[in-house]
Amino acid sequence: MAKQQRIVDVHERLPLGQSLPLSLQHLFAMFGATVLVPFLTGLNPSVALLTSGIGTLIYIILTKGKIPGYLGSSFAFIGPIIAVSKSQGVGAALFGCLLSGLVYVLVAVLVRYAGTRWIDRLLPPVVVGSIVIVIGLGLAGTAVDMASKDWGVASVALLIAIIASAFFRGFLGVIPILLGIIGGYVFALVQGLVDFAGVGSAAWFAAPAFTMPTVSWTAAIVIAPVALVTIAEHIGHLMVTENIVGRNLMKDPGLHRSMLGDGVATGIAALLGGPPSTTYGENIGVMAITRVYSVWVIGGAAVFAILFSFIGKFSALISSIPVPVMGGISLLLFGIIASAGLRMLVESGINYNHKRNLIISSVILVLGVGGAKIHIGDLQIEGMALATFAGILLNLVLPRGLNEEPVEVKSGSVLH
Repeated sequence: MAKQQRIVDVHERLPLGQSLPLSLQHLFAMFGATVLVPFLTGLNPSVALLTSGIGTLIYIILTKGKIPGYLGSSFAFIGPIIAVSKSQGVGAALFGCLLSGLVYVLVAVLVRYAGTRWIDRLLPPVVVGSIVIVIGLGLAGTAVDMASKDWGVASVALLIAIIASAFFRGFLGVIPILLGIIGGYVFALVQGLVDFAGVGSAAWFAAPAFTMPTVSWTAAIVIAPVALVTIAEHIGHLMVTENIVGRNLMKDPGLHRSMLGDGVATGIAALLGGPPSTTYGENIGVMAITRVYSVWVIGGAAVFAILFSFIGKFSALISSIPVPVMGGISLLLFGIIASAGLRMLVESGINYNHKRNLIISSVILVLGVGGAKIHIGDLQIEGMALATFAGILLNLVLPRGLNEEPVEVKSGSVLH
C-alpha cells in the first residue's frame, strides 16, 4: 500500500532547502496570469509582480497568518481598465481600482457586523453568473484582435495551453498559461518575431516604473462596482481553501479579515500603478497537489515576486513577448471566464423556465456585451458596470413570484 503524502500545515515552517523550491512553484503558478493583465491593460508588469508580492504579504498579516492565499492580478478588471484608460488615461483607471479596494474594505466591515446573508440577497448566482459571462465575452474582441496579428503564433500558444490544461497532470496541469506563453514565445523566436533590443539595453537592477492614480469619479463609477463580482469569487476561493486545508476559515480568522486583506492589497496596488488583486485558484491548486499549506511557503513566493520586480532585464523580457502570443492565450482564458459564469449558473440550479431569472440574465448579457452606455450629468456608465447595476436593481425590484411563472416556449417562435 502506497504511503500517504505528508500534510504540511498552515503554520508549519519547512527547512529552507525544501521551502524555496515550493515557493518557486507558487511563483510559476501565478506568473502567467499575473503578467498577462498588465500586458493587456497597459500597466507595468514589474509593478504588477511587486504589488502581487506586497499584497500577498499584507493579506497573510491581516488574516493573522491563518489563510494560505496568494494574491495575483484580477482578470475581472481588464475590460473596465482598458475602456477607462482609452478615454481618460491610466491614472484615472487606477483611481477606479483604488475605489474598488475601498468597496472591499466597506463590505468587510459590513460582513463583520451584519454577517453574509445580505450578500446572497444582493448578489445571487443568477446575477453573478451572468456578469461573469459578460466579463469573458466582453473581452473576446480584444483577444481576437491580438491573435489576428499573427494567427500562426497565436495558434501555437493556444494549442500548447489547451494541451497542458487538458492532458497534463500534477503541477504542470496547474500552469497551462505559463507553458502556453513559453511555448508561443519560443515559436515566435524561431520565426524571428522577438525583438531583444529592449532586453539588451535594460539594466540588471531597476526600480519598477510607478504610476499614480488621478481623481476621476467617472472611472470610479465604471470600475469600482466590479469589486462586487470579485467578492463573490473571493468567497468561493475561500470555501475551496477551507476544504483543502480542513479548517473553518470563514470563522477563524473570518471572511471579513480575508476581504479586508484583499481590499487593502488592491488599494495599495492601485496607489503604486498595479492592477487590482484577487486570490488565485492556480495557487490553491498547487496546495491541493502538494498538500503543503504553509503560509511561510506562500510568503516565500511573495518575496520572490518582489525580488523579480526589481530585475530590469526580466521586465524587459516580459515586454518582448509578441502580442499574438498573448492573444492566443487570451482566446482560451477569456473563454474560460465566460464558461465559468455558465458553470456557476448550471451548478446553482438556475431555472430559465422562470421569467425572473430569464429577465435578469437577458438584460445583464445584452447591456454588458452590447457595450451600452448611459450618461448621468458628466458621468458615463457603460459595459460591465452598467450591466452590474442593472442586474442588482432588477434582482431587488422584480417580485420573487415571477419565478413561479414558467416561460412558454413554442416551436418556431420567439420566447414570450
